[in-house]
Amino acid sequence: MECQWKPDEQGLQQILQLLKESQSPDTSTQRSVQQKLEQLNQYPDFNNYLIFVLTKLKTEDEPTRSLSGLILKNNVKAHYQNFPNGVSDFIKNECLQNIGDSSPLIRATVGILITTIASKGELQNWPELLPKLCLLLDSEDYNTCEGAFGALQKICEDSAEILDSDMLDRPLNVMIPKFLQFFKHSSPKIRSHAIACVNQFIISRTQALMLHIDPFIENLFALAGDEEPEVRKNVCRALVMLLEVRLDRLLPHMHNIIEYMLQRTQDQDENVALEACEFWLTLAEQPVCKEVLCGHLPKLIPVLVNGMKYSEIDIILLKGDVEEDEAIPDNEQDIRPRFHRSRTVAQQHEGGDSIEEDDDEDDLDDDETISDWNLRKCSAAALDVLANVFRDDLLLHILPLLKELLFHPEWLVKESGILVLGAIAEGCMQGMIPYLPELIPHLVQCLSDKKALVRSITCWTLSRYAHWVVSQPPDIYLKPLMTELLKRILDSNKRVQEAACSAFATLEEEACTELVPYLAYILDTLVFAFGKYQHKNLLILYDAIGTLADSVGHHLNKPEYIEMLMPPLIQKWNQLKDEDKDLFPLLECLSSVATALQSGFLPYCEPVYQRCVNLVQKTLAQAVLHQTQPEFYEAPDKDFMIVALDLLSGLAEGLGGNIEQLVARSNILTLMYECMQTVFSQDKMPEVRQSSFALLGDLTKACFQHVKPCIANLMPILGTNLNPELISVCNNATWAIGEISIQMGSEMQPYVPMVLQQLVEIINRPNTPKTLLENTAITIGRLGYVCPQEVAPMLQQFIRPWCTSLRNIRDNEEKDSAFRGICTMITVNPGGVVQDFIFFCDAVASWMNPKDDLREMFYKILHGFKNQVGDENWRHFSDQFPLPLKERLAAFYGV
Repeated sequence: MECQWKPDEQGLQQILQLLKESQSPDTSTQRSVQQKLEQLNQYPDFNNYLIFVLTKLKTEDEPTRSLSGLILKNNVKAHYQNFPNGVSDFIKNECLQNIGDSSPLIRATVGILITTIASKGELQNWPELLPKLCLLLDSEDYNTCEGAFGALQKICEDSAEILDSDMLDRPLNVMIPKFLQFFKHSSPKIRSHAIACVNQFIISRTQALMLHIDPFIENLFALAGDEEPEVRKNVCRALVMLLEVRLDRLLPHMHNIIEYMLQRTQDQDENVALEACEFWLTLAEQPVCKEVLCGHLPKLIPVLVNGMKYSEIDIILLKGDVEEDEAIPDNEQDIRPRFHRSRTVAQQHEGGDSIEEDDDEDDLDDDETISDWNLRKCSAAALDVLANVFRDDLLLHILPLLKELLFHPEWLVKESGILVLGAIAEGCMQGMIPYLPELIPHLVQCLSDKKALVRSITCWTLSRYAHWVVSQPPDIYLKPLMTELLKRILDSNKRVQEAACSAFATLEEEACTELVPYLAYILDTLVFAFGKYQHKNLLILYDAIGTLADSVGHHLNKPEYIEMLMPPLIQKWNQLKDEDKDLFPLLECLSSVATALQSGFLPYCEPVYQRCVNLVQKTLAQAVLHQTQPEFYEAPDKDFMIVALDLLSGLAEGLGGNIEQLVARSNILTLMYECMQTVFSQDKMPEVRQSSFALLGDLTKACFQHVKPCIANLMPILGTNLNPELISVCNNATWAIGEISIQMGSEMQPYVPMVLQQLVEIINRPNTPKTLLENTAITIGRLGYVCPQEVAPMLQQFIRPWCTSLRNIRDNEEKDSAFRGICTMITVNPGGVVQDFIFFCDAVASWMNPKDDLREMFYKILHGFKNQVGDENWRHFSDQFPLPLKERLAAFYGV
């Protein structure tokens, strides 16, 4: 049925006038147009005018018609549920009638409009849409077919889930076979749409597609040599996804697919080459990678290495010809948001591993400013993962290439060689060792190459070999590397400064106290950089200083170092406003510095402490306002509070008892209680609690007299947060309970029932991360030390996992108090340990040198048990011991 709506001529002219004005470059004109358009939204048939201009006014110019459609699209997004029925029917009708407009721009606009309406949950209320579009695909008219396909592709992208659900009676059962028919269409654009539509359903393993998987794959192979780049790109994309979800179907053809992908990775069209290059990244994750790929390495490696050269476009985008740009201010859009990592309290191990998920800090992200993924990055990432699959077998194919590249006269080629060397560092480390004594000095020389892009990639590659450098005599490699890297930190090119600062932070983490002899020289450079750096690199500089403090610790606490480092940091601190996000990296940096300087930080601590407390207070106040009146107040940025809490923890840890007067004069405990309270427990803010519990533990150690009055309020909250679903929150709450019990002593008694059951459950859970297990064991031990009568009856329920989780940590105060607790509990309830006594013996033997009175406790328990069972039984029992354990116990405890 044709709607009888007709526009009013005067109204139509007014709207056309507005559409024309909105294309004006003048911002004030644009602003007034925005306002008028908003006002017009009050008229129900305003949207009829907009669709009328888009579909009926063929006399108008295309940009104006398209703009009318895009404004309508925004109205649909914002107000569709308020459109009167007549209006939405008129719009839907017009869209379907004009999907085949002769102009590609108008067709695309109508397609976007259809998709937007569909994504407003309208696929159910517009049952004729999909059948109609599928019908139009068969139209003789090319424009109609192409327009319908364009719309379908957008719907498949936006609404893939709904299309595969029962809500719509599974239209894909019809659509997918239909799309497959068009793979052989004469028009490249339509072939491309057809593949793109089907590709939306691969990753989700949509059943309708899985039923037709063989014809789909055959059709893909048939299009492998298509002359249209867009088609080849979609074929490559499909094969990469199939590799993830239907490897079984590709395996029989694997040899040919690999040959094909090798060609495509060298495609003239960079977009095709990039899609194809993803194939190697995905293949590397498959267990079959090694066997299906090993025969192709001689061809593949040169292709990947070749793809690692900068393209001409890259160099233009990177301003690779601009050598000195240090004085040009940064473009604020280029600065990526940083994420703060909240404090997690962890034990010291032989190898330090922390609770956080693995983060690849040194990913192949050397081209930060053009952060879009490109062929160079993809090739480098592929080489990196393949090096991890093939290990040193890869070197056979790489070394001959590297020789040519690294010493090549053309800077572009040499640069790509240095990137290759960095990319294989992780996977081929063992095999590279014999060549490093020659390569590292060569790279150190490349740090002063005249091309900035060579200098910056060299920083990154050297950082990938920092571990080896630090393991050698320092004068031969570490000293020259450090000297040159520090010069690069002061480079006149911003990209080099950034790469050098990041590389230096990696070197600091590897070298730790090896850097102590050079501290004056390092600080000199870093402080000089303060005056030189633009905004973006300043943020990386804070990180390098914080990492330095973490790496050398108390060695930084010398008056001459403090006088160099603190004034510029405090100057920045005073310049920054409370709402400036640059506070994050600076607070993190100061937190590391305070922990390292300890008493050396005292002269600076008061203003820093005060500001942190203010930040927490402001954020809490804003959160309360947002909760009570969300329409007037927006939610606060909780990161300010988290970072401030973490810096307060750093101060408490660094200053110890010296923080007492500051705590006495502030309301930090009230604030901390609010942070843990329900205000934040409902919403998505576990990091706030995580950091609050860390601070609670640190204040408990530093000045318990101020914490003690709040214990009755705090303990129930700690108990409810012993939920291992949120690992880091649970971990820090557990640790804080342990610190509190040591301070409370026997007064801890009333609180044991609030926490003990949860702790025992956590220690017995499968797959609990190591850090959480260790902290839980220590806290159970500490509770048992101060309240043995309350905890000992449960001994049998936790003794075994308790012993196995604590045998791996170094002797330290926390381990000491935990083992005193376990010995006390065994004295109260010896029966609880009988069945698992071998585990207790093993845990005791893990001590290198316990304090005398603790050794005495061990001695008594071991001999008590031996006397209890008699020599004969003890011999049988101790014959089960592994030899080292037997020898240790005999040597240390005479059993």
